[in-house]
Amino acid sequence: MKQKLALITCFLLAPAGLYAQEKEQGRLENAGVVLEEIMNTPENIPQEVLKKAECIVVFPSVLKIAVGFGGSYGRGAMVCRTGKNFGGPWGAPAMYALEGGSFGLQLGGQATDLVLLVMNKRGADSILRSKVKLGGNVSVAAGPVGRDATASTDASMRAEILSYSRSRGLFAGISLAGSTIRPDDDASAEIYGRKIKARDIVLGSKVGIPVSGRHLVGILQKNAPRNESTASTP
Repeated sequence: MKQKLALITCFLLAPAGLYAQEKEQGRLENAGVVLEEIMNTPENIPQEVLKKAECIVVFPSVLKIAVGFGGSYGRGAMVCRTGKNFGGPWGAPAMYALEGGSFGLQLGGQATDLVLLVMNKRGADSILRSKVKLGGNVSVAAGPVGRDATASTDASMRAEILSYSRSRGLFAGISLAGSTIRPDDDASAEIYGRKIKARDIVLGSKVGIPVSGRHLVGILQKNAPRNESTASTP
């Protein structure tokens, strides 16, 4: 009788597990689509800035809940360059979650694509280690856009994270101070089929790039194949 109940339970849970896996795979694939669309627009992330980034985090369709006091909720993926000093090619993606609140009157909800560039090792180490508060544990600034890298002011380039948003076709730098970002290990488990920490995925050399993440990694490798930050060496 117990064996029969166990079989029935497994039969009922299997569709839910398959749905969760497909959902996270779709989210990872969408992150690649979002980044490709952004890089194909005239006002995009300056190549000079992207080439100096250690890591990138893409959050497709972050929902801004806006009844009374605002808040945000998003799920996406983080990819870093491989190697001890982030000097190698782009590696396997780990899944991440963005959560936060912004106080002020807002009317209606709005979905926005967000992109974060992690510009130095300290910022990457903080995000890989645990949940961090943007503007608190790590410094964050609105990133410059367009081909003119002179728009990259000294203040923004000193930030550990540069942030961007795309909403209704408009792409611009945005301040995300007050939001939090953390590894989404449950989502990563759905992608890789086993429990694995974000740090082990991103920094480990034994984790292959999943099929659903190849588009995202391919776009990065095409647009910024080498780390041109003076602080990074292979």
